[in-house]
Amino acid sequence: MIRRHKKKRKLNAEINVVPYIDVMMVLLVIFMVTAPMLTQGVNVELPKAPAEPVDDSDNEPVIVTVDAEGRYYIDIGGDPKVPVSGEEVADRVGKVLASNPKKMLLVRGDRSVNYDQVVQLMVLLQQAGAPAVGLVTE
Repeated sequence: MIRRHKKKRKLNAEINVVPYIDVMMVLLVIFMVTAPMLTQGVNVELPKAPAEPVDDSDNEPVIVTVDAEGRYYIDIGGDPKVPVSGEEVADRVGKVLASNPKKMLLVRGDRSVNYDQVVQLMVLLQQAGAPAVGLVTE
């Protein structure tokens, strides 16, 4: 009779992290795909220009949009998809600049909008106390 000695197995107290890494990678891909879809705003065709991006690391800028029909939209103080009057834009921007004078202001003008509409918006922003206004391009 041949006897075989069975070896006792030691308990393995390590955690297998490979399934957790797989789950995290799937979640990362999901968030990377859906994040660009979450941006809200009015669809405008921006003009193309060879400009350098602006450093906005301190805070989010206030974006005022002029669509093809010359209507104004602002992304603070209400629904950003509802057009507002020029006086309302100046009022909201004035309140923002009163609390944060270094807040960056950007204007998104549709490529087909009359240049005069963009200039009128910039005048309204200047009257509201904006020291500088940036223009958004593609």
